[in-house]
Amino acid sequence: MRLVKLEASSVNFPDPETALQEPNGLLAIGGDLTAPRLLSAYQYGVFPWFEPGEMILWWSPDPRAILVPGERHVSRSLKRFMRKMPFRFTLNQQFEKVIRACAMQREDGTWIGPLVQRGYQELHEAGRAHSVEVWEENELVGGLYGVSVGGLFCGESMFSRRENASKAALMVFCQHFSRNGGELIDCQVLNPHTASLGAREIPRRQFLQQLSELSQRALAPDCWLPQDLSPHDEDLPVFPKDRE
Repeated sequence: MRLVKLEASSVNFPDPETALQEPNGLLAIGGDLTAPRLLSAYQYGVFPWFEPGEMILWWSPDPRAILVPGERHVSRSLKRFMRKMPFRFTLNQQFEKVIRACAMQREDGTWIGPLVQRGYQELHEAGRAHSVEVWEENELVGGLYGVSVGGLFCGESMFSRRENASKAALMVFCQHFSRNGGELIDCQVLNPHTASLGAREIPRRQFLQQLSELSQRALAPDCWLPQDLSPHDEDLPVFPKDRE
């Protein structure tokens, strides 16, 4: 296994199975964050992650964290919250504000620097990067963004300025994505937050196989059009105590 330096003349990536074991999944360095290269990366099962001002690093870890929309976990407290919450949700209406908010939320620094924001904004304008916005009246209080590859959505980051805002955004997005033919959400690396929502790990090889199949999947024509999103009560089953 060896680390590959990307060429400026090509947006191709090496086989993800050749990524380093330590650090886990580091595959390549260099290149740029133009929309064609970013899209190629996600089609290979690769994503960028690096500190602002440093060389771009490309990763494909093993195992890979994924979330199947139908397996998402909604706690009792979150179910109750979502039935009475003051939020409304939209899709693809404020991508730039969402990615900027994701960058600002992290007190310990962020990899979502200006270069990254420009790259994903370009990908959004090409119709391949998408955002979910959470509103409290007219204030943006939460959201998430990521990249679509057919029937797979590669989640990148989320933010929350109100309790449960990002969790609710993901739950509502799962409903919308699944109803329009989406089957899998890539969470990249498992953490306690995504695990609490139902994410789990699978071998990289299995993820790449699913990516190959789902990348050819066509979603409903209006899946990514700017629109309002509404939670569906039938997807939030009531626990017996909720009736009390």
